[in-house]
Amino acid sequence: MPFRDSDGVRYFQFAGLADTTVTHAIFTRRGGVSKGVYAELNVGATVGDERPNVEENLRRSFSALDKPRTSLFDSWLVHGTRALVAEAPRPSEWERPPQADVVMTNRPEVTLFMRYADCVPILYFDPVKKAVALAHAGWRGTLQGVVASVLRTMSATYGSRAEDIMVGIGPAISLGKYEIGPEVGAEVRKVFSNQIEKVLPQINGKSHFDLVEANRLMLETNGVEQIELSNICTATDTGDWFSHRASGGETGRFGALIALE
Repeated sequence: MPFRDSDGVRYFQFAGLADTTVTHAIFTRRGGVSKGVYAELNVGATVGDERPNVEENLRRSFSALDKPRTSLFDSWLVHGTRALVAEAPRPSEWERPPQADVVMTNRPEVTLFMRYADCVPILYFDPVKKAVALAHAGWRGTLQGVVASVLRTMSATYGSRAEDIMVGIGPAISLGKYEIGPEVGAEVRKVFSNQIEKVLPQINGKSHFDLVEANRLMLETNGVEQIELSNICTATDTGDWFSHRASGGETGRFGALIALE
């Protein structure tokens, strides 16, 4: 089963990555202490939830995977392609994490962590060079090439080869739930001019963007051969996932983590 439970904290794992030397999880919203629109396991500190609740939810998330909270390295998401290489956990004296939509490490003492609410979580593991990465792919980052940024930086930093890397694409908003306007559609057409029918079909006369398929295609184009999809829509199953689109913008954030064992 892809879902697991630890003291009430429910999380998803990829079958392929579960059989490797990495610890990973994409946490549902179940098992935390937050209330109202943030119920339960909200790990977003900037969405309006009370800070003590967020901290407790983070503690529970890390505890579920037997990782110390102090091993966290995260980033302030800005819907771009900047990549950070983590040599150590994020210092506790940093009031805010650095801005980036990609984080990576080859240090077992570092646990990479990111937050989502419809955008695509993408987990990377290079079993040859023993390195991991975590990316956040919204529509802007996707079109700007966040996938290529991850692979390029892993290659430059660790000597990783795309064909060795295992990738998991996690729960995100699905094609059927992601209607977009003409401005975004025009940007999609620029990037996917030869594959537009795969990523920007018309549904009931409206343009819908397939974020998951767009990132899968970009991974393949950049040489990645091992790709596993969660096939879970955050905007459909709001009992398990926070969804910015389904909630009208007032909601929490679910977390994803990956670390070397």
